[in-house]
Amino acid sequence: MATSALRPVTTEDGESAYVDPEDSTNGSRGPFVALYRDPERHVRYGWLCTNCGRSDTTMDTMGRVECRGCGNRRKPTSWDAGYL
Repeated sequence: MATSALRPVTTEDGESAYVDPEDSTNGSRGPFVALYRDPERHVRYGWLCTNCGRSDTTMDTMGRVECRGCGNRRKPTSWDAGYL
């Protein structure tokens, strides 16, 4: 896998991560792009919110992503049948 598209960033925790702009998902206020711990994309770190530029995001068991900085949200990608 080519690593030329990755961009290094520093997370809110002071850790190094790599942004993959080709791996994104839509949010309510802007896309989320994938973050990896290594440039080879072996270890996933999380998501970067393109609306505010923060990596401080949460993801629940149904795939819902929310940015703690600006409230940007991605809808769940799966559903719990018990909820319906």
